[in-house]
Amino acid sequence: MQPIPILVLFSGGQDSTTCLFWAKKQFSTVEAVFFHYEQRHKIEYLSAINIIKQENMHLHELHVPAFKEIGGTAMIDEITIETGADNIPNTFVPGRNIVFLTLAASLAYKRNIHDIVIGVNDSDYSGYPDCRHDFISSIQESLSRGLDYEIRIHTPLQSMNKAGIWALSDELGVIDTVIKYSHTCYLGDHHTLNPWGYGCGTCPACLLRKNGFEAYRSLK
Repeated sequence: MQPIPILVLFSGGQDSTTCLFWAKKQFSTVEAVFFHYEQRHKIEYLSAINIIKQENMHLHELHVPAFKEIGGTAMIDEITIETGADNIPNTFVPGRNIVFLTLAASLAYKRNIHDIVIGVNDSDYSGYPDCRHDFISSIQESLSRGLDYEIRIHTPLQSMNKAGIWALSDELGVIDTVIKYSHTCYLGDHHTLNPWGYGCGTCPACLLRKNGFEAYRSLK
């Protein structure tokens, strides 16, 4: 365990929850930040608060209303989830990770933290360009230069698909916590606890989570 602090971008979803527990294994002090960006449902926030309380961690909360003002994404507006001609689903919020990482770096700077964790990956990223390795490398350099302060962005899930992420949560001993307390459904369905967690079971996020879980279980 490294005797240094780390800041986790934490949404309460499967990936960021896995990253939270990964960070706990790797670093001595873990803080988390949740972004309110007028997302359609509040269940991920409630999930984040619940997990943070269970783990007795500190959660920073930052508000980013500009994405609502820009509009046009199914993550915020009440519009049908679909994939466009560019093969990117309309759940993509343009610039979200750029803004989130910039604000996280600013917070880290003020907290004397150099290490940041974000749960992006190249495999199951739904086509979002701000989840790719080249983007993370680029913004890490830009933030470090812009702040004149070293920022190290950790992406422990970068090369994993959802089955691999489930495997990591199991390796960390928190797969039951991820199933019961994290939430990933785009529609905010929180009524039925399925073997892989809560969710509608049909939206793109639920299908990734469900199919990944079934793929991991089939390998055991």
